[in-house]
Amino acid sequence: MKVLLINGSPHKAGNTFLALNEAAQTLNKHGIETEIIQIGVKPVRSCIACGQCKVRQDNRCVFDDDLCNRVAEKLGTADALIIGSPVYYGQPNGALLSLIQRLFFSAGALVQNKPAAAVCVCRRGGATAAFQSLNMPFQMMNMPVVTSQYWNIVYGREQGQAALDTEGMQTMRTMADNMAWLLRCIHANSSPDYPEREQWQPMHFIR
Repeated sequence: MKVLLINGSPHKAGNTFLALNEAAQTLNKHGIETEIIQIGVKPVRSCIACGQCKVRQDNRCVFDDDLCNRVAEKLGTADALIIGSPVYYGQPNGALLSLIQRLFFSAGALVQNKPAAAVCVCRRGGATAAFQSLNMPFQMMNMPVVTSQYWNIVYGREQGQAALDTEGMQTMRTMADNMAWLLRCIHANSSPDYPEREQWQPMHFIR
């Protein structure tokens, strides 16, 4: 089993990485492979709603000049997903939101039924709002949301301070323990019996 973790911070070794790495190490102790992808500092396109990914139906965005399609390829072989972000003005990193929106729209078939968790890191406030924003796409994609002993929030401003948040780090480990348990339950059967989905029936309020 493998869990893909996305570090939505431009800082490669910052506090968001520390939080995700704490979860990754705990997953590794359960024998689960992990990979942390760094969003980096290069531009990430926003979705322009062109719909070409739906025409092509190849789980790829038509724009191939950033990391979106590379992440989609890794999602194809991952069993679960953890997304971490710093908090900017009470919101996740804008580049990360652009990535998630394009990724889930073009490659949504690759995340169906896969457990997911969000992690937010902040100096003081705004983490719960950002945390909610990251969790909402999971629920739209039929992804079981993995919980912990508290919201998945870690506090720290300067690089390395997150490691001093003992409760936050414990929350990361508990979340990872819960994800490992859920993955074992799902994969106890070589052919998981996922719920049969009804055909989507979209309804607009203006007819």
